[in-house]
This record gives sequence, C-alpha cells and structure tokens, in this order.
Amino acid sequence: MYLQALTTAVPSARYTQQECWQMIAASPVRPLLARRSVLVLQSILNGDSGIASRHFAATPLEQVFTAPADTLNEIFRREAPLLAGRALATALAQAGLHADQLDALIVCTCTGYLCPGVSSYVAEQLGLRPNAYLQDLVGLGCGAAIPTLRSAQGVLAAHPGATVACIAVEICSAAFYLDDDQGVLISSCLFGDGASASIWRATPPKIGPYAAAPLMIGGFDTHHDPAARDQIRFEQRDGKLRNRLTAAVPALAAAAVARLLATETAARGTPARILAHPGGRDVLDALEAALPGHRLTSSRRVLRDYGNMSSPSVLFALADALAEGPPDSAADCWLVAFGAGFSAHSCRLTRA
Repeated sequence: MYLQALTTAVPSARYTQQECWQMIAASPVRPLLARRSVLVLQSILNGDSGIASRHFAATPLEQVFTAPADTLNEIFRREAPLLAGRALATALAQAGLHADQLDALIVCTCTGYLCPGVSSYVAEQLGLRPNAYLQDLVGLGCGAAIPTLRSAQGVLAAHPGATVACIAVEICSAAFYLDDDQGVLISSCLFGDGASASIWRATPPKIGPYAAAPLMIGGFDTHHDPAARDQIRFEQRDGKLRNRLTAAVPALAAAAVARLLATETAARGTPARILAHPGGRDVLDALEAALPGHRLTSSRRVLRDYGNMSSPSVLFALADALAEGPPDSAADCWLVAFGAGFSAHSCRLTRA
C-alpha cells in the first residue's frame, strides 16, 4: 500500500525535564514518596536521560499524580480525540483530501479507554461519512502503530479502491502514576503525549509530498513473548492505570528486534536504515548494540524532543527521517516498534 500523507501532532504545552522536576517537587505527591524515590526522580529529570522536553495535554501537570481516576479518564476522553483529530486534519490537507473521502479510519491507543472509541469522536469532529468503517485497537502498548498499519493493509486488500487513515494517539499524562516502585518512577520521567496520522491507498499518490517519489509499505512481521508479559504492561491501582516497567525491557527489546531483523534480512535483504520506537535512552543503546552498523539517529531526535510517546513514536521517527530530504533519500527504511505483550512488530518502507 502507498503512503499518501504522514503528519504528527503534540499538545502546545511543552516542558523541559528540569521543569518536570520542579513540578513534581511542588506536587502534593512528593511527601508521599520515600526519600530515595525523590532522589531518583531528581537525578533522572536533571540528568542526561536523552530527553530534553516533553509535551503534555493534562495541565496543570503537578496535579495529575493526585487526581482521582474519574478526572484522569475525563482528561483522556477530552484530549485524545482533539489531538488525534488535529493530526488527521493536517494529513488530509497534505493529501488534498476531504474527510468524507475516507472509507476507513483505524485508531490505536493504550493510555485510556473509551466506548465508543476515539475513532467515533474523530469521525464526528472531522465529518467522516456515516458509512465509513471505524476500528479501534487497544491493548497493544507502545508497539501498536505497526499492527494498525497492518490492519489498514487488510482493509485495502479487501477493498482496493478504498482510502484508509490510521491514527496513533496517546495521552500518557492521563496515565501518570507515582509511587516508590523503580519502574513507575522511571516511567514518569519518560513519557509524553502525541499523535500521528497517515493516509494510505492501494495506488500511488497523484499529489502531495510523496507523489514524485511514491513510497510503499509492506513486509509486516511480529514477534510476541507472553512469558515476558509482566516486564512491561499497564495494571490498575485505585482505578488508575499504572505502568509496570522493569529493568529487563532494554534487553528484551534488543533481542526481539534482532530476531525480527534477521528474518527481514533473509527475506528482503539488509535495510538501508532502521527507524525504531524510541523507548528510552537505555533501550536505544541496547538496540544499537544489537544492530551493528545502524545508528538510530531519528529515534534519538524524537526521544530528545518529545520523550517516549508510546504508539505514535515510531511514526514520528519516520516523519523525521523523511524530513531530512526527498523521500527517495530516506526510502528502504525498516520500522520496528515494541512494548506490552511482550511484543515487537516491524515493516518495510521502500521506494515504489
């Protein structure tokens, strides 16, 4: 399937890591934390985490750690559709399309739950046709963007004349939680809010940034290891989402990515460039050690400027790579993302 448009969006509120520390230091939750936990937060947020700034939809940020579950759920219900809609509206403009020309909209998220899903709200906001196919994917964590694209490929296989939009949107600030668990503390220092939108057809684009050098995506693959499920996943405490994250994640990610790359290389040759989900500095270090000859430059830039936004992050890395020059200079990219499950997913972007 062919890329017609790719856009990203973040909330307007931007905070440096040092500003995040100042807010946590002033938060009512600080006295509830052990002294060691406060020192961990101070060290990470004022140190070299690979992150310079993050964007948040939930403001004021210092209150989210003590907000009741109903308040956090309402933040997600309000902000996720708005951010998703912004990203898709820009993608439609880039592709020269109107919302009523979309035949399907597929949305992935894991930082909140809505029924009906985010897709229903976005369809209402932008004016999709009443018979447009809406699908929401939940529970796939940080790796969800690539399975969402794979779902779009399935729609286009069944309906070759369709136009399909995909959105990955996360309001991680609506899922912030603080206690004395090391993984929970690190999680609060990593995640930010963001959304990506892409539009796909079974035929090359006639207008837009990818018309002169069409790009197509395929070669989808996946690897899941349920035995490692508890190493990275959401659980619930007092009705709130609590991110469970262990020190094993960088090694798990590196092993899964190396396994997928070996399969990809055997099937289609070595990719010119790898674009990975920027899960964190230690994760990217582990990935580069497992991928000799590949530097994850775009992934590191995304981590620096936005933090780990969960599912949209890998498409932010793709957008960063494509922005470096004409699309053909960044073609032959292998995308890989990973997260809850433990699972990893990949696909190949090539010049048509």
